[in-house]
Amino acid sequence: MIDVREKFDVAVIGAGHAGCEAALACARLGLETVIFTMSADNIAFMPCNPHIGGSSKGHLVREIDALGGEMGKNIDKTFLQSKMLNTSKGPAVHSLRCQADKMEYSKSMRKVLESQEHLFIKQAEVSEILYDEADDDLKKNSYLNNIIGVKIFSGIVYEAKAVILCTGTYLKSRCLTGEAITYSGPNGLQPSNLLSDSLIKAGIELRRFKTGTPARMDGSTIDYSKMSEQFGDTPVIPFSFDTDPKDVQKEQVSCWLTYTNEKTHEIIRKNIDRSPIYAGIIEGIGPRYCPSIEDKVVKFPDHDRHQVFVEPEGTFTNEMYIDGMSSSLPEDVQIAMYRTVPGLENCRIVKNAYAIEYDCLCPGQLYPTLEIKKIHGLFSAGQFNGSSGYEEAAAQGLYAGINVAMQILGKDYLYIDRSEGYIGVLIDDLVTKENLEPYRMMTSRAEYRLLLRQDNADIRLRKKGHDVGLISDEKYEELQKKIDLINKEVDRLKNTVVGANSKIQKFMEDNGSSSLKTATSLAELICRPEFSYEKLAPIDPEREQLPESVTEQVEITIRYEGYINRQQRQVEQFKKIEKKIIPSDIDYDDVSSLRLEARQKLKKFRPINVGQASRIGGVNPADISVLVIYLDSLYRGKNNDK
Repeated sequence: MIDVREKFDVAVIGAGHAGCEAALACARLGLETVIFTMSADNIAFMPCNPHIGGSSKGHLVREIDALGGEMGKNIDKTFLQSKMLNTSKGPAVHSLRCQADKMEYSKSMRKVLESQEHLFIKQAEVSEILYDEADDDLKKNSYLNNIIGVKIFSGIVYEAKAVILCTGTYLKSRCLTGEAITYSGPNGLQPSNLLSDSLIKAGIELRRFKTGTPARMDGSTIDYSKMSEQFGDTPVIPFSFDTDPKDVQKEQVSCWLTYTNEKTHEIIRKNIDRSPIYAGIIEGIGPRYCPSIEDKVVKFPDHDRHQVFVEPEGTFTNEMYIDGMSSSLPEDVQIAMYRTVPGLENCRIVKNAYAIEYDCLCPGQLYPTLEIKKIHGLFSAGQFNGSSGYEEAAAQGLYAGINVAMQILGKDYLYIDRSEGYIGVLIDDLVTKENLEPYRMMTSRAEYRLLLRQDNADIRLRKKGHDVGLISDEKYEELQKKIDLINKEVDRLKNTVVGANSKIQKFMEDNGSSSLKTATSLAELICRPEFSYEKLAPIDPEREQLPESVTEQVEITIRYEGYINRQQRQVEQFKKIEKKIIPSDIDYDDVSSLRLEARQKLKKFRPINVGQASRIGGVNPADISVLVIYLDSLYRGKNNDK
């Protein structure tokens, strides 16, 4: 019997986007950390679309960066094309998106991990989590067991004070292309077949989810003249607040846009019974907001075409990613289907499209810290928690890593609520909602999205990153100087008045704006749609030269002041119910007048405050009123006892 033991503070299982952020956070906070991966050559691998950011996801990357994470810095070093999305709309939905060189992204992140003090990379399959029975103090907080480490397939034990599950889509995974089923992880990598049984034995409930990816084409067989060329933005805006904008100005690679057509759809309809999704072969539930092409054709029969983006995988290869045509149809159908698309008539498939099924966590088993309720010291992040997407995974990984460190170091946990960040929305939705499909972040999920813009993520969250120890004093002082400059400039513009003289009236006329009836502040002029901070420079000779990151905030603060103030008042109301704490040992059977469904849901999710309780499906406003009355009486009773 093997009895070799290694000792670490933290063990991270999986080196995808969640695992990398989790391990880096723990190591940077001084904890001896080991990260396990099925392949050290595929750290931070991108098995699906090789891009970072996009609508709402760009917000997450900026927030990761504000807290001290790595994703934003890494994509700034390795992008092929950069574009700010939704610029025709308001700043709340502006989102940065970068096409990545997937190999360089992976190599760069591996180098960061290898260079990080206190962090060790181990290529091995983790086969078991190890735990013992919780002591009496832990049992009072509903824990059944206490984590003590992990065992790898070879039998070596790694003792640890905490374990973070970042297994992605590898647990008992299988890939499906029509009738052809491969028992592997994404892109043919080795799956993890043993850990699921260990988790189930520990009382953790698992379910099956599904995701998929489109084919990769040989770029030399594509006719780009039949497609619309898609260019990146100039100048490039970096993802990381710490990246010098000068360092990301470079020649960019083009992407291409084409469309499916009725011929494409007809081939799909004729062969729909050969799709494992519709043939009943696939057990897992797939993402509604990232459907396969066969799903699009079946569910949207009135659409005569669908967008297809043809995107480079990297400078190391001529493989092109066919975004918008994810599929699990058989290979012969894929060939026929893709070749109906303009520009792909003579294409050759390098890698077939496929669907992938995997084990992940059933809802209701997580604390808001991302610790699994039954086992003290066992945390989880990423697709194992039922989410989809690199950015969602990285955000959870960082969040879980920080909270593991806080637990071990005896400090207060990190909490980000729904009014503070998209990360707060993401975590809250995963903790309180019974998501029936892989969860994807969207701007519409954030109630306070005008406050939670991607441009102000540092102002919102950098203090939290500094408080936990991931943001240096120097970086935090830079932020304070930036905030001071913003406030001073806003005040100056509100108090700088221009008169209705002939020079000003001529300026107004030249810019297509109505003439002034009386003296007006520069701040009031910025609120006119035809003006911007920059356009007012000719009539504002006293202004100082300020960084663009400052002037952007100045303009948004002034232009949207009324809307921002209204949303801040809404946040104040939200905060009131978030502050109503629910005791961890509450017995919901003692709360009379609670409906049976509400009682069952509250027992399952065990919310930490009334606000969280109100967002649980099956708990209605009347149930919340009953709960608040009960809590008030409970607090009064405790005060009377004193």
